[in-house]
Amino acid sequence: MQTKILIVDDEIDIVNLLRDYFEIIGYFVLTAKNGTEALDQAGKEPDIILLDINMPAMDGLEVCKIIRNHVSCPILFLTAKIEDADKINGFRVGGDDYIVKPFSIDELGARVAAHLRRETRNQTKSKVNFAGDLVIDYGERTVSYKHEPLSFAKKEFDIIEFLSMNSGQVFDKERIYECIWSFDGKGDSSVVAEHIRRIRAKLSMVGGMSYIETVWGVGYKWIG
Repeated sequence: MQTKILIVDDEIDIVNLLRDYFEIIGYFVLTAKNGTEALDQAGKEPDIILLDINMPAMDGLEVCKIIRNHVSCPILFLTAKIEDADKINGFRVGGDDYIVKPFSIDELGARVAAHLRRETRNQTKSKVNFAGDLVIDYGERTVSYKHEPLSFAKKEFDIIEFLSMNSGQVFDKERIYECIWSFDGKGDSSVVAEHIRRIRAKLSMVGGMSYIETVWGVGYKWIG
């Protein structure tokens, strides 16, 4: 089955360019030139959406805000400029990434493919992770060590889930904070270190290894 991509931009030349490119490499392409059309096309269940921010009447942020509760696919914003405030607003309404104009079309294609691969991994991943004597049940949101259940607070489990699903990858505190607390979180990334300290303490109390390794000067990664 062809991967379905929705391209939303009020610049018809960009729409045509992207449509031709993605059709050539095998995508089924949906297009929209304004927010109203984007809402209609979003109902056709695209696998990924490229969404221009600066459109008249209804901009991309508003479109994303409306559809996000009903569409789970990745949404990549297209924008001519990007400030920190713009990025924060975009992530708050449910965007997954930013593509700054002008962009390399091959890089855009690679970014789209990367998001789709990540989405596929998330959909097909096992609901249970066996890390030695540690068992993580993502569906039930439970953790046990040598068959004994361990109690973790919601954010503690969220950190375990995020790191263990990306085992071996190093994430700095800011990235973990962004993924777990999102931009609606109150506080700063220093809270990550405290939560990881608690996770390690609970594992240590039952004789378990840390599983979360500190990569000094960089961040944290899951081992095991």
